[in-house]
Amino acid sequence: MAETLKNATTHNNKGDVLTSFNVEDFEVPRGKDEEWRFISLRRLRGLHNGSFSPAVAPDIAVEIPDGAQASSRSIAKDDARATRAGAPSDRVGAQAWTSMEEATLVSFAKDSATTEPVTITVTGKGEGVTSFGAVVVELEQGAEATVALNYRGSGTHADNVQFVLGANSRLTVIVDADWEDDAVHLSNQSALVGRDAVLRHNVAVFGGEVVRLVPRVKFEDQGGDAEMLGVYFADDGQYFENRLLVDHAQPNCRSNVLYKGALQGDPGTSKPDTRTTWVGDVLIRANAQGTDTYETNRNLVLSEAARADAIPNLEIETGEIAGAGHAATVGRFDDEQLFYLMSRGIPEAEARRLIIRGFFTEVINHIPVEGIREELESRVVNELERVTA
Repeated sequence: MAETLKNATTHNNKGDVLTSFNVEDFEVPRGKDEEWRFISLRRLRGLHNGSFSPAVAPDIAVEIPDGAQASSRSIAKDDARATRAGAPSDRVGAQAWTSMEEATLVSFAKDSATTEPVTITVTGKGEGVTSFGAVVVELEQGAEATVALNYRGSGTHADNVQFVLGANSRLTVIVDADWEDDAVHLSNQSALVGRDAVLRHNVAVFGGEVVRLVPRVKFEDQGGDAEMLGVYFADDGQYFENRLLVDHAQPNCRSNVLYKGALQGDPGTSKPDTRTTWVGDVLIRANAQGTDTYETNRNLVLSEAARADAIPNLEIETGEIAGAGHAATVGRFDDEQLFYLMSRGIPEAEARRLIIRGFFTEVINHIPVEGIREELESRVVNELERVTA
């Protein structure tokens, strides 16, 4: 049965939910709503209901390597380039769009090859204010680029990020949410993948009090290829949510999703329990013949006072596909691996750290920028120093 939304909008699948740039088109979320039922609305500092602290302009800095055929500029939020990848799919995203003044556009020229990463850094504005922003990354036909989108500092921030890939283009993006532990960040991220274009979307979430990322990928034409990889490590009192949608609306496209997370909490503190949520939706529409897709989420729960939720969803509207599947697990250590390492003289605590580090390596090794790989590996090591036996 189709769901009924505000403004009499109906949808039969996850790809046709209400999207809008106007916050008034969305009802205020309630805790029992499906898309909000895992997160504590009280911890969102009013982003969901309009009671947020005064809004200020975001701090967004763009660094373009010398010689790169790329440009950066501010554009009006009603500019067609700012809206091409689609509107936000929830009220916080629409609030960010309604409240901001302009978007930051980073463009890559036709048939250009940018070998060094372009870095976009969003820095929180601190206590007592709220920042709203938007970033648009646009690749013209045949362009190749790597973009590092970094979130740093403290504060309350909500934004919309769009990736527009022209035909035969290739984009690797690393979204690195390494906030201070008092930050709250909610982000809608939309990608529009053109004919024979390749998207490599990598996510790392290690910092922040509450971080909720909502990436949505849609294929504009056939032959597209999207890979979505993620790592997250939540500690005392942190809440991380990754809620994805891959919308196969065109034939002969491929997608692969692999997210891995670990979490630990200290039951002796006054902080809330540590929690992570991963929701992975893949939609194969009736005209998307030849689709090849798979999604996987793995979670390691390292202590008490920690909980992980993993929910893969696969909607298939045609049987003429190359393949489709999903898997998700939430568990503790593999006792056989632990026994094997300990039997070779490795102390238990060190054996646990080795297992966890290897757990993340599969994802981190896919990131093509050596410096970013090393930074993420270093963060995993730092988190492991706090892992309890």
